[in-house]
Amino acid sequence: MSRIGIIDWGIGGISIYKLIKERMPGVPVTYFSDTGETPYGRMDRAELSSRLNTIIPYLKARGVTHVVIGCNAASTAVDDLMDNGVPIFGVIQPAVRMTARSRPKSLGLIGGRRTVVSGVHRRKFAERGIGVRQRIAQPLSALIESGDVSSETLSAEARRIIAPLRGCSHILLACTHYPAILPLLRHHAPDVKFLDPADELVTILKRERLSRSRGRDEFLTTGSTGGMKRAAKNAFGVHIPLATRVSL
Repeated sequence: MSRIGIIDWGIGGISIYKLIKERMPGVPVTYFSDTGETPYGRMDRAELSSRLNTIIPYLKARGVTHVVIGCNAASTAVDDLMDNGVPIFGVIQPAVRMTARSRPKSLGLIGGRRTVVSGVHRRKFAERGIGVRQRIAQPLSALIESGDVSSETLSAEARRIIAPLRGCSHILLACTHYPAILPLLRHHAPDVKFLDPADELVTILKRERLSRSRGRDEFLTTGSTGGMKRAAKNAFGVHIPLATRVSL
């Protein structure tokens, strides 16, 4: 039986979870939120790969057959991961493929500090002859992680971050939290097409021909179960009936 594991520091990967449930409803998911650890955006590449190499075997032992790294910062370390015996899908390569197909006249990107500073998107787009203007979008993910999708503070920060990119034809969302505030981003940049890599990622997963089962979804966290449930509900409208705290 197939089971998809989604790894993220917080609830950003719930945006991917929602799309999997819409397009692959019979495939069970194990969602792993690592809020009990240092935020992935503050880890260096070696720390990220070490942490992921701890989590993936744990998920495999719980029946996970395919792993999604639902975090752009963590996805910068995908190439460093050891062979854990399960296919691993990051969010960066699908983002690059999808964006290239869109043929942007001018491309912008918003993402966390670790993601932007790594330069991974810039290098991969350069290989395809695409330039990109990048903006570090702190503190958007932290606000969304807290369940905030509508405050004046969030709106002001989004407007400040997006303003220099309003002339772009496309803006890539290089953080899985950002789809939670897509209407707000569109409000501040109405003439821009925003690109969410989750669609391309789920398309790739569907090609794996994963088997369906009656297995239940499970939600695990190294942090606060209540915080996880509140944030998922407030940010993405996803009701988590049961979240389990784990130590890893």
